[in-house]
Amino acid sequence: MSTPSQAATSYDRLLVLSREAGLLGSVEGLLGWDQETMMPPGGGEHRARQLALIARLKHERLASHDMGALLTACEEEIDTAADTPEAANVRALRHDHDRAVRLPASLVEEIAATASTAQHEWAAARAASDFARFLPWLEKTVDLCRQKAACYGWPEGGEPWDALAEDYEPGCTAAAVSAVFVPLRDRLRALLEEVAGATTRPSGQLDAIELPEAAQMAFCREIAGAIGFDFTRGRLDTSTHPFCGGSHCDDVRLTTRFHSAMVTDALSSTMHEAGHGMYEQGLLYEHVGTPCGESVSLGIHESQSRMWENQVGRSAAFWRWAAPQLKTHFGSATEGIDAHRAYESANRVAPGLIRVEADEATYNMHVMIRFELERALLKGDLPVAGLPEAWNAMYREYLGVEVPDDRRGCLQDIHWSMGALGYFPTYTLGNLYCAQFFEAACGALPGLVEGFAEGRFSPLLDWLRENIHRHGRRYSPAQLCERATGQPLSADPLMRHLEGKFRPLHGI
Repeated sequence: MSTPSQAATSYDRLLVLSREAGLLGSVEGLLGWDQETMMPPGGGEHRARQLALIARLKHERLASHDMGALLTACEEEIDTAADTPEAANVRALRHDHDRAVRLPASLVEEIAATASTAQHEWAAARAASDFARFLPWLEKTVDLCRQKAACYGWPEGGEPWDALAEDYEPGCTAAAVSAVFVPLRDRLRALLEEVAGATTRPSGQLDAIELPEAAQMAFCREIAGAIGFDFTRGRLDTSTHPFCGGSHCDDVRLTTRFHSAMVTDALSSTMHEAGHGMYEQGLLYEHVGTPCGESVSLGIHESQSRMWENQVGRSAAFWRWAAPQLKTHFGSATEGIDAHRAYESANRVAPGLIRVEADEATYNMHVMIRFELERALLKGDLPVAGLPEAWNAMYREYLGVEVPDDRRGCLQDIHWSMGALGYFPTYTLGNLYCAQFFEAACGALPGLVEGFAEGRFSPLLDWLRENIHRHGRRYSPAQLCERATGQPLSADPLMRHLEGKFRPLHGI
């Protein structure tokens, strides 16, 4: 064993490399945010080269011989099984280094450049509802993802999807996701059949009103700030597809989108991204550039966004507080919209085409469709050119809707243009984590939900800060869930939430 001073030297040098990679990642984040919000259309080609260079430089630091040697030294000097930030950082950097060394720098650079251009082409193809325009870029993206998966490898009995999913939800496999999704799908179908057969229907009165975009933005900003998003360390803009980006916990960038009608969509999108943003703002600045200053997984990240969007923003208590804000921002246009009508508008169940506009009861069906399709694309069971037909058939089977065009079909999401195959199941995993975390928070904080009616949201945010945010990657997603809730992840809290809301709303 080395002396403490030697151990500190090795660990400190390791953190220098980690923080350099983190700084490059933060630059990459700002370039990506700018590309989706402010960059003029003519900047795409040069932006692709910028992002490719940043990705290569970041990868070189993670995959470097120095990183490997310092990790080996730290593993000899530090008890990596200990429950300390130092041990957690070494464990996580070992995971990241071992994956990085399997990827050639040239492939990393090509993937980044392709993703930058493909996102631009996707946006244009989506606007024109022209899948043929995007097809060559999606074919290249899928091919690059297959190459990436082959470099990583996967255990016997697994599949290429598993290798890619590890970047988004560590330990996640297609088989494990299917084991959760199949019974959940059956339970959701049963609930949807009950709802479809009900004679009572929530009103959509609020979403039938056309409202100015500027007023919607002001309303959404006020709500985001009220629930806890810190605008001194963040901002809110618009983009084609809402997202949360930025560079670190003190610079968090949110985007949302608007329709002339359907203000609840703009609000839900904003609260969703604010949930992501508050998680980022809750990471500790002292750990910036190290694993303990990063979110643990996209499933846990999604649990934060979905909680603020659904358990808070679609609750009756929330609308008792928020409904009066409608008159403040929209004047007589929303006259007659009381808390109950607003609550009903936010909770209509109607199988539809668009994932980000889906109600809670049907949302996970959208995710399951994408999961099956990207597995098939990666295995080669589905040619990329056949995606629209397969997409449309699954929407018919899962949700009973006909897809009229590619803009509202397979071109609606940005994720595959980014090369993010393996990502989509984190949305449903996030819903499962979210419901379980929220039950635990309600148990720990009596009167939590009733407080929403008075605009008291800080108790929930404080609970999340303590139990989720501040830990970064110190614990695995499964460990974090058990620490916060006392139980392994289960679908039961989510189904209790959905059944407890939608049955009364439909008189069941």
